[in-house]
Amino acid sequence: MKHKIYLYLFIFVTLIALYQFVSTNNMVKAKNTKIESQEEQLSQLEDSIQKLHIKVLDNQYFSLENNDDALAYYDHLNLKDPSLYISDKLLETNESKGDNPLIPYEGMENDFKINKIKILNHKWILADFSDGKYWGEVLIKYELKDDLGVDFSLMDHLLYTRSN
Repeated sequence: MKHKIYLYLFIFVTLIALYQFVSTNNMVKAKNTKIESQEEQLSQLEDSIQKLHIKVLDNQYFSLENNDDALAYYDHLNLKDPSLYISDKLLETNESKGDNPLIPYEGMENDFKINKIKILNHKWILADFSDGKYWGEVLIKYELKDDLGVDFSLMDHLLYTRSN
């Protein structure tokens, strides 16, 4: 009788060990599959980040902040951020009552005001304007003077048509 108890105990312990072995093996396979999947996803995300970084650098190519030759024109003025200063001066033109004087259109829904500004270099600005419903873009020539005054003159403009 004692012999049979030891035999059943041995079989029971063997089954538990076999279950643990198979269970652990399956768990390791599942973890390895998950790790491989995450490594592949990480690789794809790193590639996406690199592509976005290149795209950002391309978009920053025409920008006063990244154009040392254009910034050299303003070294003698001791401005911390010429782009911000020029943008602020351009946005001040929005403060006049009615349409912005640099926009050659009359607002249809409201007054046309400048929204977004891209300072291309030491001479040109590309700006977006809108009245809330209609929008367009203007190309502005500017000159930053030694007394920190800024003269703006409209070079070209366009107004987008509404598509229904």
